[in-house]
This record gives sequence, C-alpha cells and structure tokens, in this order.
Amino acid sequence: MTTNLADTAVAGLRLSRLTKSFKSPQGPVHAVRGIDITVEAGQTVALLGPNGAGKSTTIDMLLGLLPSDAGTIELFGMSPAQAVAAGAVGAMLQVGGVISDLNVRELLKMVASLYPTPLPVDEVVELTRIQDLVGRKTTKLSGGQTQRLRFAIGLISNPDLLVLDEPTVAMDVEARRQFWTTMREFAARGKTVLFATHYLEEADAYADRIILMAHGRIVADGPATEIKATVGLRTIRATLPGADLKALAALSGVTNVDTRGDGVILNCSDSDRALRALLPAFPAARDIEVSGAGLEEAFLQLTADTPETDL
Repeated sequence: MTTNLADTAVAGLRLSRLTKSFKSPQGPVHAVRGIDITVEAGQTVALLGPNGAGKSTTIDMLLGLLPSDAGTIELFGMSPAQAVAAGAVGAMLQVGGVISDLNVRELLKMVASLYPTPLPVDEVVELTRIQDLVGRKTTKLSGGQTQRLRFAIGLISNPDLLVLDEPTVAMDVEARRQFWTTMREFAARGKTVLFATHYLEEADAYADRIILMAHGRIVADGPATEIKATVGLRTIRATLPGADLKALAALSGVTNVDTRGDGVILNCSDSDRALRALLPAFPAARDIEVSGAGLEEAFLQLTADTPETDL
C-alpha cells in the first residue's frame, strides 16, 4: 500500500532563513532575504506580492530549480530533489512549454510513466475536466486550454504538495471557476497547495492562509480576514443625492470622499466616529453600509510600507 506523505506528522513545507541574490550591472539584487515559512500538510496557502517581491524565486528554490545562497528547504522531511523524485511534488509554472506532436492523452500517459505511483490518466482527465481535449494535439490548444493541461500534468504524479505559479493566467472566467472547483476537490483529499497569483480575489476566496511578500521579505502571514484587519480602514457607503462633498470630507473620522452617482463613499480612519457625525449632519442619508478594508487595500498598504534596505 502506498504511504501518503500528507498523513504524516512532518510539515508539508519548511523554509528556514532562505536567501537568494542575483548579480546585475547596478549591483546585487536581493530577491529573497532570509524568509521563514512553515506550511502544515493539508493547508492551501496563497503567496502574494507585487512584481519583484520574490515569489517566483522562492517557488523555484523550493522546487529545486534554483539553488539558494543560504538557508534550508524541507518538503515532507526531504530535500526538493528527493521529494520531486518521489512524486511528492507537482507543479504548474508560468514558464516552459508542453511537448508537441502528441495529443493530450498521450502526453499525460508519458508523464505518468515517470512517477512511481501516478494517478490514473482517466481520473486526472475527469478531475481537471479536460475530457474535450484528450484527443487534441498539444499544438492545437489555446492559451487557456494549455493552462488546463499544465494543471493536469501537475496532478498526474498524485503529489502531496502542489505548487502553482499564476495558474489561471490566460483562462476565461468560466475556466477559472472550473479550475478552482477542481482545486477545492483536490485539496479536500488532504493535499497541500501553495499558489502564487495576481488575482487577489482568488487568494481571498480560496486560500486558508495568505503569505504576503514585498522586497524579498514576508510582510504579513495569516488568514485573509486577519490581514485585512491589520489595515484598520473602513468604508461607509450611503445613498445621498446632491451631497455636499466638502462637508462630508470635513466630518470627524473621514479621510476622503468619493461618489458613484447618487451614492457616496466615505473612507474612514474611524468609522464609528464618522457614522455618528454623518447621521445628524445628513439625515437624508439612506442605504448605509459599513465595510472593512478589502484585500486589495491591505495589499497596497502593507507592500508600500516595506523598506528595501538589507537585513
């Protein structure tokens, strides 16, 4: 019987003091600056950050595609090379093509033959919903269809850790919805998933935990609700035709005001104080909603506040 590594007590992923720099004509580029990450088996984790934050470099190191300058990497207690050879790691990366002159089923069969305990090809085809593609040559696939095939290739080894770098790029809205439905089904098997994405709504909706990087460092790590709460900004929305925007902006606790037709949007440093000031001053305000900061606001504030200085 095959042992599922995700059933062991070993952490799915452990990075310790991981560091990587590159040379450039302008001097060294510090891509990753001594980060520590532990992901327990069975978690779905989003790795976020602006371009140049170090996400892809981190992913390349944990997959063994790039050597680190310092620090250690363990995947289920193994080195990246050992874990990949054991079929414990599957990946869907931004770079690299698929082999041409094969159809989709032939390619999946070939990849499956490289691993000790792969999933059945038909199971992967059903799981990734690519039944309509199995007879097509890989050269005849669109960008979104190729992404779906990359996903199937990432699953074929029956990995305990699945690493996804911008997995839904080039997918249309329906394909993205299907992808995340499949992803939830796969994660429900007790698998560990680490994905990087620029679609913040995907991280907010599907990740158990978010790790936010900027300038090679980790600037936030926790559930989406916790990260959004650190920003401390709240928004009041109300219907208020013909509102005096200057008077609204002058209300206590309000930082700035915007409008959407008859609606007003008050960005607040203190929404309780702003709401107490709004109602007496503008009794005609109706349809009032108070909401916390979204992940986008948290992302922008936390990454903008991070200095680039060395450790």
